[in-house]
Amino acid sequence: MVAIVGRPNVGKSTLLNALVGQKISITSNKAQTTRHRITGIRTEAGAQCVFVDTPGFQTQHGNALNRNLNRTVRSVLSDVDVVLFVVEAGKFTLADAKVLALLPEDKPVLLVANKLDAMKRRDDVLPWLASMRERRDFTEFVPLSATREADMPRLAAIVSKHLPEQAWFYAEDELTDRSERFLASELIREKLFRLTGDELPYSSTVVIDKFEEEGNLRRIAATIVVMREAHKGMIIGEGGERLKRIGSEARQELERLLGAKVFLEVWVKVRAGWAQNEEHLRSYGYE
Repeated sequence: MVAIVGRPNVGKSTLLNALVGQKISITSNKAQTTRHRITGIRTEAGAQCVFVDTPGFQTQHGNALNRNLNRTVRSVLSDVDVVLFVVEAGKFTLADAKVLALLPEDKPVLLVANKLDAMKRRDDVLPWLASMRERRDFTEFVPLSATREADMPRLAAIVSKHLPEQAWFYAEDELTDRSERFLASELIREKLFRLTGDELPYSSTVVIDKFEEEGNLRRIAATIVVMREAHKGMIIGEGGERLKRIGSEARQELERLLGAKVFLEVWVKVRAGWAQNEEHLRSYGYE
């Protein structure tokens, strides 16, 4: 079991997807895109790495949703054998420091310096690494770019050295422990975030009302839940065009992911204060 942790927007979900070789965790430029414990499985050369993507640890807002996300991060850290602490190469912020302070002292912690391709001067890597070593005696240092496929076997091989010897948790061909229903809700939420940009606050979620299989057809009905009427208008857009596009792009990606024809209906509902309400969070699938 390997946790992938870091502040928001350092590329944790992109890294998980690259390691698994398939889209398991959704990505967008909006902070806190990942909200659940997402498991991706990579099995090769006699080793099975069960990677767990976590929400970016939230330090700015203390509502019930963010408290829930932070509990998820802490829970994952207590369960795993190895930790990948993901930062942007050449950077270390106060938010990074707060995540570093959470990491266990009794487990291997690998410093993953992501977005290496974004560093203008490679000569800056060594002095930056020296400064990071002063912060913690990391087990390994792995510079890479999560968007570079060739970097993934190297990272997986380094991780494998630190795994305990035991029976595999999953079959060799499994890629995730998440259901198709869950993946559908996440893909719709990704399109929602990507197509609304910064207009829509991140406190919106997606609930799957119906998921039916009929041979090679999936009939899915989903509701996007927002906190205010104005947010509903943002999502629907003029003449319903934005909502249609969200549904269309989600349907197309679901068909590729599931290898099946998808009939998708998407609605928008206002539920004031849902992100501050623990009961609503549980009903929407937040652990």
